[in-house]
Amino acid sequence: MLVETSKMIPITKLQKELTKRIRELSDDGSPLYVLKNNEMEAVILTPAEYEYLMNLSELIEQYEIGDIIKKRIKNYSRSKNIKWQDLKKA
Repeated sequence: MLVETSKMIPITKLQKELTKRIRELSDDGSPLYVLKNNEMEAVILTPAEYEYLMNLSELIEQYEIGDIIKKRIKNYSRSKNIKWQDLKKA
């Protein structure tokens, strides 16, 4: 993952500059990468970007479910169905 170094900030510096950095984030929309011990610890996104990613994640999940359904239908045989009455007896 390529990250602009100007958008990286140590957590201690972020604590001092939080308001300023949030304003910058709102103005330019670029994510802010928070570092702890020189390792990426968190990413701060705009609400619009976060919502976009959540919707994208949901869409991918729906495609995965669709693929599972297609595979199951491919191997489906009506003759293997179990009657509801037989299930109730068990």
